[in-house]
Amino acid sequence: MTLPTADTIVTYPAGDLASTGTVLHSEALDAGRRAVLLDVSACHPVDSAWPDQPADRAVLTVNGVELDILDCVVGSTDGESLHLGGDVPVRKGTEGWAFVTAHIVDDALATAAGLLEGSEASIAVDADYRHALSVGHTACHLASLALNAELAGSWSKDASLDALEHPNFDALAIETSRIHERGSVDVYRVGKSLRKKGFAPARLVDDLGEVARGVDARLSAWAASGAAASIQRDGDRLTDRRYWTTTLDGHPVSIPCGGTHVANLRELTDTQVTLHAQQGDAALELRMTTRA
Repeated sequence: MTLPTADTIVTYPAGDLASTGTVLHSEALDAGRRAVLLDVSACHPVDSAWPDQPADRAVLTVNGVELDILDCVVGSTDGESLHLGGDVPVRKGTEGWAFVTAHIVDDALATAAGLLEGSEASIAVDADYRHALSVGHTACHLASLALNAELAGSWSKDASLDALEHPNFDALAIETSRIHERGSVDVYRVGKSLRKKGFAPARLVDDLGEVARGVDARLSAWAASGAAASIQRDGDRLTDRRYWTTTLDGHPVSIPCGGTHVANLRELTDTQVTLHAQQGDAALELRMTTRA
């Protein structure tokens, strides 16, 4: 059994929807599935460490046979065994470990197609679904920045700042973030820890509608600006750092991000948020649903 010693080369950050590579490893899994590792992949995998953006929908073709990619996940290997998704035991960048894109296909169909180590395989990604997720991810970032700006006056102490130099409520309060087709859902927790850092939740309790209208106004203005957006990267490997970049209100913005995005903010038409706040026993939960 040969396992990769280097991270997968990924081409989706450049917007690629197709790639051709060599099968480095193939391994049978439970439930009649098989994990296929290639040296190069255009397929965006879901990362269990922060599963915000779902995997691409795609097809893997080997020896002229098309295999639906049933799932695509981040995996890791130390050269001895392959770990997938939530079973990855180490953090990215751990010495001696390679992080890989694992394409999950039907085992019987892959075997019948003659998929072997050394085989050439191509990947074709569903362009419409990728674009819908990219719209959702870009809208998610913009909504988070707009929410930070709208809540900037709710802080009584210095806090870490976002890319627009507003107190970073999103980073400090986020519990979960999930990207959907043309939208996202972000859940925030406002408890004792955040209050001690100087955040006063009064506007989330008394002025939630006004907060939402302020966020929507910023989203509308940013989309109308037609600013270009891109992914800058330190390298082409799966764990190389990547950054979503654009310009908002004349300020350059750069946010670490491993997902996919649209190339121009003008693609985000009619972007709006819905805010819902609920007081629990220990904390206030804020749910922001973004639609574009």
